[in-house]
Amino acid sequence: MTDTAQITSVADIARVQARLRPDAVAVWFEGRETTFGELDALSNRCAQALLARHLKPGDRVGVLAKNYDDFFILWMGAVKARVTLAPVNWRLAPPEIAFILKDAGVRLLVCGADFAGVVDMIADDLPDLQGLVQFESGHPRWPGFRDWIGAHPAEDPRLPVDPDDDVIQLYTSGTTGLPKGVQLTEANYLALFDLALEAGWAKYEAGKTNLVVMPLFHVAGVNCGLLALLQGVRNILTREVVPAEILGLLQRERVNYAFLAPTIINILLQTPGVEDADFSQLERIFYGASPIAEDTLRAAQARFDCDFNQLYGLTETIGAGAHLAAADHAADRDKLRSCGRAWPGFGLRVITPIGEVAKVGEVGEVQIRGRGVMKGYWNRPEATAEAIDAEGWFRTGDAGYFDDEGYLYIHDRVKDMIVSGGENVYPAEVENALFSHPAVADAAVIGVPDDKWGEAVKGVVVLKAGAGATAEEIIAHCRTKIAGYKCPKTIDFIEVLPRNPSGKVLRRELRAPHWAGRERMVG
Repeated sequence: MTDTAQITSVADIARVQARLRPDAVAVWFEGRETTFGELDALSNRCAQALLARHLKPGDRVGVLAKNYDDFFILWMGAVKARVTLAPVNWRLAPPEIAFILKDAGVRLLVCGADFAGVVDMIADDLPDLQGLVQFESGHPRWPGFRDWIGAHPAEDPRLPVDPDDDVIQLYTSGTTGLPKGVQLTEANYLALFDLALEAGWAKYEAGKTNLVVMPLFHVAGVNCGLLALLQGVRNILTREVVPAEILGLLQRERVNYAFLAPTIINILLQTPGVEDADFSQLERIFYGASPIAEDTLRAAQARFDCDFNQLYGLTETIGAGAHLAAADHAADRDKLRSCGRAWPGFGLRVITPIGEVAKVGEVGEVQIRGRGVMKGYWNRPEATAEAIDAEGWFRTGDAGYFDDEGYLYIHDRVKDMIVSGGENVYPAEVENALFSHPAVADAAVIGVPDDKWGEAVKGVVVLKAGAGATAEEIIAHCRTKIAGYKCPKTIDFIEVLPRNPSGKVLRRELRAPHWAGRERMVG
């Protein structure tokens, strides 16, 4: 395990590991290997390329690509140049992508070849954009990433480090439907390194292998890869989630550690070949991003036969908050519906609707405090002030309670957010898409139980008098406005939506029949 005392910034990961094990593989991707020595040298070239474009500390470099090995070279280079990376969810619709890139003020965009057409569509709407690079070579106008950085010296710029520098800006949707940029700093990441190792779940053995399948626009994906690099572990990277490919890699590459969202675990258990697969090298599976069904978890424990660790946190808390240790997954512990206890160095509390600290078993809003809590939402001071109080407590929007041993249970959501397959969906943005259909007079969106995705998006629609439209037509219309995973999977038609005296839609009334008989109101 790497001595984190040697790590004074995120960029030191490449520097220290290049010194300790220059010839060891840092990243494997579709047969291409990048050693720790190459990661350091190539990220130096990347830093010099960024500085040659006159990018200043705090400038944003956008990323629009599926998982790609050079993401880590770009990220290390950006940190060495004190430039902030701003990855974008590639599953979004082009207008949503354009909004995020414009909001971040992205000056340089690095994209995957899959998205060159999207970039051409939106580039004119990005007033701050000054340059385009494609990870793969072969674009007629934009340089390939390694060709671009290869024209610059492999000299480390060694710029002074400011703990307040934004290392990465990850976007999370808001209840208004406008995404917000979460600013995660050098100080946040140093806290993550120290406290994840202190908690014990993140202690890896150098030379072993970690699988990264979560997207690198997601806090789980970037943290999973970074914690492995921090400790000299080889990362196996997949472009996206392909169940058969994941099963093959787990076996062929003798994977020891993997973070898998509950949806991925559930899909893998149903993938042909899983029954006879050899997982003997697998030591630990981490899971999080959404709740998991107890039956799914029990089945996964039996089939993968390794330790399981649950992680509960949010992008705004650098993914940190609570941790359910491997020992707590034992059958006699009866803790599988819990998301565990607070990490070392993090405060975790439940606040009732009247502002008091909740008693054991009493439901309230979960709040988190610690060095991992974000600096704020980019250019959203009011939203930041609403999310983080004067004492530094971050309001998660999740409703939960503690048992008498201090284990946290998520019961429901204070906010209306839906989590489907580990992706956050806010009703407001889906409702906006529904309202844009000419036949829709009124609409509400709720999350309903789904065995595969945890929750599925359902639209409840009131049609205009004399108008007609099928559920299929309305869903197809939504797909032209927002990302496919946000679109309703089903539509119910209703004569009038239930509202309170002030006119607010009573989503809880719409949700209640679908969640009847369940112990928790989240999927």
